[in-house]
Amino acid sequence: MERWRASKSADLYGVNQWSGGYFQVAENGDATVLPRPGATDRAVSIAEVAEGIRARGFDMPVLLRIDNILDAQIESLNETCRTAMEELGYKGRFMGAYPIKVNQQQQVVEKIAEFGARYHHGLEAGSKAELIAAMGSMRDRNAVLICNGYKDEEFIDLGLYATKLGFTCILVVELPDELPLILERSKQLDAKPVLGIRIKLSTQAGGHWADSGGERSFFGLNTTQIIDAVDLLKGAGMLDCLKMVHYHLGSQISNIREIRTAVNEACRVYAGLAREGAAVEYLDLGGGLAVDYDGTQSNFLSSRNYTLKEYCTDIFEAVMTSLDEEGIPHPTIITESGRALVAYSSVLLFNVLDVTRFQAATLPATLPEGSPSSLEYMFQALKGLNIRNMQEVLNDVIFYRDETRRLFDNGKVTLRQRSLCEQIFWTTLNEIQNLSLELKHPGPESGELERVLADIYYCNFSVFQSLPDAWAIDQLFPVMPIHRLNEEPKRRGILADITCDCDGQIDQFIDKRGTRRVLPLHEVKPYEEYLIGVFLVGAYQETLGDLHNLLGDTNVVSIRILDKGAYEFVSEQEGDTVSDVLAYVQYDPKRLFNSFRQSAERAVREGRIAPQERRKIVAAYEAGLRGYTYFER
Repeated sequence: MERWRASKSADLYGVNQWSGGYFQVAENGDATVLPRPGATDRAVSIAEVAEGIRARGFDMPVLLRIDNILDAQIESLNETCRTAMEELGYKGRFMGAYPIKVNQQQQVVEKIAEFGARYHHGLEAGSKAELIAAMGSMRDRNAVLICNGYKDEEFIDLGLYATKLGFTCILVVELPDELPLILERSKQLDAKPVLGIRIKLSTQAGGHWADSGGERSFFGLNTTQIIDAVDLLKGAGMLDCLKMVHYHLGSQISNIREIRTAVNEACRVYAGLAREGAAVEYLDLGGGLAVDYDGTQSNFLSSRNYTLKEYCTDIFEAVMTSLDEEGIPHPTIITESGRALVAYSSVLLFNVLDVTRFQAATLPATLPEGSPSSLEYMFQALKGLNIRNMQEVLNDVIFYRDETRRLFDNGKVTLRQRSLCEQIFWTTLNEIQNLSLELKHPGPESGELERVLADIYYCNFSVFQSLPDAWAIDQLFPVMPIHRLNEEPKRRGILADITCDCDGQIDQFIDKRGTRRVLPLHEVKPYEEYLIGVFLVGAYQETLGDLHNLLGDTNVVSIRILDKGAYEFVSEQEGDTVSDVLAYVQYDPKRLFNSFRQSAERAVREGRIAPQERRKIVAAYEAGLRGYTYFER
């Protein structure tokens, strides 16, 4: 047989399809990361980085950020748009605005502001806290600062102050009642606002975020409300303040046709406002630029059926087609692409703690005397198993397994007999699975058997904290080992986290044909760490996570890739301690410690422990408060 090669693992896990050119598999079996597509001479081993992280005293799990990828994605979006405009003869401009909600971490926002400065790439804020973060992070006054979301008086005042400071801060009217308040506050502060209107499109995209668009969407003005807003601004002599038309379809639009249809509709509204006398010059298309998480290049929810070049060309061409026939000047196009900018830049790394297998057992030659008839029938079915009667045997062993369990519940089968029943059952299923591999066209039961027989790999992380979308909306992420990829992964498993919850698992994985229920994995070696990476997790996952089982934020390490495979650690952030997460849920760690110390002293008085032992126990409790919330070796 041909020897397993690293290239086979790359194909097995679809790396070349979903990686965007940022991840590869090296011949030595390590997953590697590149600072930009094609820069193979600067590839860095992720396993080597993980070893360096541990050497610096950080335990798994760790969120690894790669600064270079943020820089490369900002460059790719802006340069691709520039090329498309030149090729089409587009006479307006392009400006990006990163939505802070996609990943609000200070390091991420500041790096986007830094790397985006050369393109005047701005920020979008949807709350007061995000606006304050944006105002403190932005330095480029040529970039746009877009204010979406509900706005109270304080929010509006902050936006108007930003305008006074020289920022292009656009207050987007999301609801009809906001406009009178904005006009009132602008008069009070003597600040001329820069206004945008969010419109409700009839166009609606498919997928998880379909409610972001359509006539029943929560935010935005319908056509009647738009006309009312125009009349209000005319009456106030402030129609020249209306500079932007904005809409949002959702953050992951997989079908390019839906994107183009929405642009066409928005352009009609833009042209109508221009004819009403509004000084519109910006057309904000919102988010939507999707990430191809599964690498299928389809309109599947976790993919996209277009390239970045096609996306850029289509939006500019659609705007030109709609506005040129009406004689309207080309606007400055703004996109709030967040997911596509940051998803690739983060990888979640964790170690495997243990494995449970559902495998064949060594059975006796004959059954013990007194075995119930249900066991006899199962045993005979196993002995008579062949490639022609697999389905019949499968039906029989399931029936008699259930019968044996019923007899056990009624006290007519012993614990040892039930144990033997389970051994016969799992052995039969393994034998059926082995036989099905010999078939040219295995039936659907083969895939179900693979799932039932899959190993459970217990992993040191929390789905709820680090991959909330995998749990909440069945978001697919690429998952694979980050080393040993030059060895054939002969096991099939699902991943269980360390929360006490049956939902704390990953049992949906990307596949060339959509999804699969098991992940090819390697046998875990004794005394050797087995590391798994979940890729493309830079968007939304960090700030949507919760504290299920009080498992907090992971350690975070950022690297910058240098020349010829060298790299440097640029940031290290310790994850939450037990004390941190207890404080999040209103415990006072000092009070807890003092209360426990009193309990320990009471045990001394009662003669349960010696004073020296009390000292050790109290020290262990105190160390636990300072410790990492995840499994520590």
